[in-house]
Amino acid sequence: MVPAIAQDAKTGKVLMMAYMDEEAWEQTLATGEAHYHSRSRNALWHKGESSGHVQKVHAVRLDCDQDTVLLLVEQKGGAACHLGYESCFFQELSDLQNGSWTTCCEKVFDPKEVYK
Repeated sequence: MVPAIAQDAKTGKVLMMAYMDEEAWEQTLATGEAHYHSRSRNALWHKGESSGHVQKVHAVRLDCDQDTVLLLVEQKGGAACHLGYESCFFQELSDLQNGSWTTCCEKVFDPKEVYK
């Protein structure tokens, strides 16, 4: 199991981080769409399977230690985050002293409408 980072192939924006096992790796290469290992379900997860927000893989890179995968993707549906944001990294530490967090992005979709 290795960490896998999905990054928008055009903008360079980091969209999400998940994990890949051998099955997810093989399915990603076979289909050209991102697959991950869902740790909560302990199962293969085809990103966008239920929402339609699939990730088309344009390139795959490894880090220098070869223990993290970087997927350069085209995010379909405009959002990678299951909470409706373009990126899972939508919270920003706005005050280092107080540890305050703010939402730095607008929602792309309403999860209640997508995940019925």
